[in-house]
Amino acid sequence: MMDLVIADVDQLRTTLPDRIEPDHYEDLAGRLMGSRRLREQPVVAAFIDDIRTFREGSRLTATKAHINSRRDNHIFSLFRASYFPTLSLDYLTYEPIAAARDLAGRYPSNTMAVNVAARSAGFADRAVVALFPENHVDGRQDPGDLIFYFIDRFVERHNRITRKMIDTVMTPASFPHIRDAPDSLIEQASSWWVHLHEYHHQHGDMPIPAFLGAKSAKSRAGLEELRVDTASMLACLNDGDLPGGQARAAFEYILAERLLRYAVEGIPRPTYDAVGSQVLFTYLLRHDGIALVDGLIHLRPQLPAVLAGLLREIEEIELRVHDEPLEKVQDRLTDLVHAYTLYDRATRRFLPSPYFADAGKRLGL
Repeated sequence: MMDLVIADVDQLRTTLPDRIEPDHYEDLAGRLMGSRRLREQPVVAAFIDDIRTFREGSRLTATKAHINSRRDNHIFSLFRASYFPTLSLDYLTYEPIAAARDLAGRYPSNTMAVNVAARSAGFADRAVVALFPENHVDGRQDPGDLIFYFIDRFVERHNRITRKMIDTVMTPASFPHIRDAPDSLIEQASSWWVHLHEYHHQHGDMPIPAFLGAKSAKSRAGLEELRVDTASMLACLNDGDLPGGQARAAFEYILAERLLRYAVEGIPRPTYDAVGSQVLFTYLLRHDGIALVDGLIHLRPQLPAVLAGLLREIEEIELRVHDEPLEKVQDRLTDLVHAYTLYDRATRRFLPSPYFADAGKRLGL
């Protein structure tokens, strides 16, 4: 049955313009009503109700209420996200991955770690590894809206890229918990990562989404990703109430993804995630958290202390938001990023790390 629903969505997608404007929503609602299979899906019915009364600035209230309720694990909407250009009118069903009870209790989050069960064409692109509330055409993220991460794609990406990086640029004793781990452990570590990641986005002196606009520039967006991942790594290392083996695997996984994979994905033009990776790599080198030994990255014993120092520097800047103008705090955050990255002030562009550019070239990434 679901195969037929997905087929109807994909067929309808072929008849739609690349960008669907609000003055076409009534026509879209009529087309959806014209498919018995689609109109009988509760999430589609909710979406039809929303777009028939939609006005610029309003919320897809019924659609998001259905998705947030998790009543049937179905997602359907009209999406618009520049970093996920394949998304348009799309449908997805998922299988949730249960969060570890200790983790969910200590770090509450509106994160949904899931595996994709069925999907329409827009979700086929493997770059679509997540779905955020603001990706819907209403562009809004409100409290309680669920954030979805497609963990099966995290596992595939780790196996395709990160494992190769570990084998190529790390000393042999690095990452003992995940180096040869089965997919089940990588799935678990991925779900820990996204849960902690979103928890830390929503905490601190400049949390997201409240300061999303203030952190939208590439430099500050990259630093925000690094901030939350560093906080997540330290939680895995220092929270004695978390199960130790799982926490250690999650720490290694987050570090490997943030230090290695994002770095090679940002070549030749670094993304904001690659900027965060470059800050981490350079900071750890300068402060002796890592060392280059015969061209390989060696994790030094003082790495946890250096990570704590990095997080402290970021947090001390963000604390100033209570006493200084926001623009001045933004400048301080940007200056911190520029101090640890290759930034061409003449062109106002970040340059890729030569070390990771060479590694990516050798691996054909």
